[in-house]
Amino acid sequence: MQFGKTIQSFLAETDGTTTVEYCVMLAMILLAVMVGITAAGNSVLDWWTNIGTDLNANGF
Repeated sequence: MQFGKTIQSFLAETDGTTTVEYCVMLAMILLAVMVGITAAGNSVLDWWTNIGTDLNANGF
């Protein structure tokens, strides 16, 4: 019977809900950061590739 009371007590608490909400928010923020870093990284890679191509074309 103690196990049933423990489960009811756990389900009645709202702290778990808040924790899940914060975890979902954190996951969304991390996803946005990863997308931003990937996009910036690809742009920088293209930039350096263009510089290398221009240097090679001009004999450097």
